[in-house]
Amino acid sequence: MRSKRQAMTGGTLVAAGMMGMNLAVYGFNIVSARMLIPQEFGALTALFGIILVGNVASLGLQAVTARRLAVDPLNRDQIISATARVTFTVAAAVGVLVALLTVVLTPALKLDSYWPVILCGATLVPLTIMGAEAGVAQGTSRWGSLTAIYLGNGIGRVIGGTLALAVSPTTTSAMIGIALGSWLPVAAGARLLLGHSDSGHPISRRPLLREAVLSTHALLAYFVLSNMDSLIARNRFDVHDSGLYASGLILAKAALFFPQFVSVVLFPDLARATTHHARLRAVTLVAGFGALAVAATAVLPHVALILVGGDKYADVTDRLWLFALAGSLLAIVHLLVFDALARHAHGIVFMLWGAVAAVVAVAYGLDVSFTGLVLTVTVVAATLAAIVWITPGERGDVAS
Repeated sequence: MRSKRQAMTGGTLVAAGMMGMNLAVYGFNIVSARMLIPQEFGALTALFGIILVGNVASLGLQAVTARRLAVDPLNRDQIISATARVTFTVAAAVGVLVALLTVVLTPALKLDSYWPVILCGATLVPLTIMGAEAGVAQGTSRWGSLTAIYLGNGIGRVIGGTLALAVSPTTTSAMIGIALGSWLPVAAGARLLLGHSDSGHPISRRPLLREAVLSTHALLAYFVLSNMDSLIARNRFDVHDSGLYASGLILAKAALFFPQFVSVVLFPDLARATTHHARLRAVTLVAGFGALAVAATAVLPHVALILVGGDKYADVTDRLWLFALAGSLLAIVHLLVFDALARHAHGIVFMLWGAVAAVVAVAYGLDVSFTGLVLTVTVVAATLAAIVWITPGERGDVAS
């Protein structure tokens, strides 16, 4: 009974922390939408898509660390020590890789300078380290520490980014502030990753790195799917329409991010579960939050417009409920991806890449309109969620 009470308390704490983080990130989106002209805001939103996709390494490390600690608590120090040895190398590699991609991404996103993409790489270094720290907190049920990390991430972005925009309302300035603010969650969770000895029974880094690569691959496919429409809109539409689409994505991301605390809190249970009860409970919770988001947007579209940037984005008002629906369906897919990672069932990656291919084929093959793009994402996400639910796959070897 005491354990159940502690789990509920921890879940409430993490939910509050994640909601605080998401509100802070959402708040910065609102600030930037109001401080930047639509063309600059569209560029910044596309850069956020790069960060979200690049952040899969952080989430992969978090999922692997949390899963291993949940199923093998007796080797806690050895697991954390091995994770620490891997994390700093992975963080540096991710940052350099994204920075090098600037020669491709800068013209693709119609940016005037290489610096914004380079700064995306710099931002991903601390965010990757943060993921490993969050995995330790999640896997050992240190909910207070995990909450501090999440809040640090949100606060770092909103304060760093807003101060930078106050100095200079440009995309490059905003990215400088975000890159600096991203070190705040690392500082909040530093003690979790350091100071652990693996003497006696050291764990090889190779299996951990292999699982991290598999998890990162699945998460990469998911984040490409959930963010590719912002990049497609920036590439296919004129700068004004891409800015309007970016404002609609504020609502889509809110519907996507809000229920993610469910997968974080229930992830250890999903990793240890031998039946589908935990999976059903988690999906039901996420779907319920999504239904509320869509209904609220449909009934109060003009209130939703205020939340996505105000009257200068009025042309998107009657389509905001579609963005809420797309985000809600992607939230369900997000939960199902983490359920697969908890079960060590990495076959889901093929379904995710299939969904990505479907969006690309429709968006470019049929030359879809503004509304057609968000409808495409909605239909593909719904189809994918149904397929994954029907064919969940087998549980992998939890000890591997």
